[in-house]
Amino acid sequence: MAKKGIIVGLNINSKSEDFNELMIELENLCSACNIDVVGSITQNAKQVNRAYYIGIGKVEELLNIIKQEKADIVVFYNELSTSQLKNLEEKLNCEIIDRTALILDIFAQRAKTREAKLQVEVASLRYMLPRLIGSNENLGRQSGGVGTKNRGSGEKKLELDRRRIEEKITSLNRELDDLKFQRETQRNMRKKSNLPNVALVGYTNAGKSSIMNELVDIFKNSEEKKVFEKNMLFATLETSIRSIVLQDNKEFLLSDTVGFVSNLPHDLVKAFRSTLEEVCEADVLLHVIDVSNPSYKNHIKVTVDTLNQIGANDIPIINIYNKIDLVDEELLNDIVDDIGKEGIFVSAKKNINIDKMVKCICDSIFKDYIRCKLLIPYSEGNVASYFNNNTSVINTEYMEEGTLLDVECSNIEYNKYKKYVLE
Repeated sequence: MAKKGIIVGLNINSKSEDFNELMIELENLCSACNIDVVGSITQNAKQVNRAYYIGIGKVEELLNIIKQEKADIVVFYNELSTSQLKNLEEKLNCEIIDRTALILDIFAQRAKTREAKLQVEVASLRYMLPRLIGSNENLGRQSGGVGTKNRGSGEKKLELDRRRIEEKITSLNRELDDLKFQRETQRNMRKKSNLPNVALVGYTNAGKSSIMNELVDIFKNSEEKKVFEKNMLFATLETSIRSIVLQDNKEFLLSDTVGFVSNLPHDLVKAFRSTLEEVCEADVLLHVIDVSNPSYKNHIKVTVDTLNQIGANDIPIINIYNKIDLVDEELLNDIVDDIGKEGIFVSAKKNINIDKMVKCICDSIFKDYIRCKLLIPYSEGNVASYFNNNTSVINTEYMEEGTLLDVECSNIEYNKYKKYVLE
């Protein structure tokens, strides 16, 4: 059963339209965490209220809405200090969380692999640590405030708890380092295959997994190879890699990665940095954009900013404008006029323009492929078999001296089998 929630935002420096988009995003995050938003409170202010984050008048207004809507939880867009959380809980008699805690909760629910679970746990512990230390401010009141003996005892317990959390973080990071080493080994093995690497990136719920599954469907016809997809934020938390073999035997690796979101908590960026390394290794990025979402321009900015943050801003990008089946023709024409025709407009669900997208990918990653003719002696049938199974064979002729193949192949293949090439 969904919790009833109220969202709260304090606007200090943002433009009103940008701030409204952030609040819409917060509502979507709540929905992803099974919270039904029944009310919203916003405030424009020059500075934060140190006690409650929002002004006392807004706190009273919030209390009235909680009673009226029988709300279970209040979610603040802005990150709250320990004392603010405590003061708000006492005043409102309600569960209070901030956006960071909400995202951590979503990630914890979505994590499937051991690595994703460890990354979320590390981020959660890092989030908890300063709040544990911050609670020292109220230690005297919590222990009754009687003498230095009790306060010293409380401080020792706090220090012990802090040390245990730090030790746990260190232990989890060691395990993550082992998993990172395994992933690097796998990545190096993939590099040896010399296959181009294409990575799907974009805002969460833009349809990256749907695009991967559509390509798997078209070129692999294998249900077990599909990745999990659902119309919700952060359905994918771990990197999935699939080999896409085209009809002409050209092949590339396709990576589906964790979606981005505005102002992703620093601890989560740090925790998932190793997972996002797959993006940095790509030859081409497919930036998937949900054009049915009114905030798609902001989503583009968030993705570009995140790519800059992880050092992937120099990799060639193909913009894929997805979910055009959900946009009426007039609005779609306005969008095309607004952002230009650079990029591919597709619908992964309806298989619209997927062929154009594949051609665009191929034009980018196979542009250095060489077309040549090879004369392979009949005694070396294994070489002819290699080209038939692994490259694009345009024509085959059986000559007196051997098999004449007209092929398209990579530079590496060309140099390896150069002795068979007819100049």
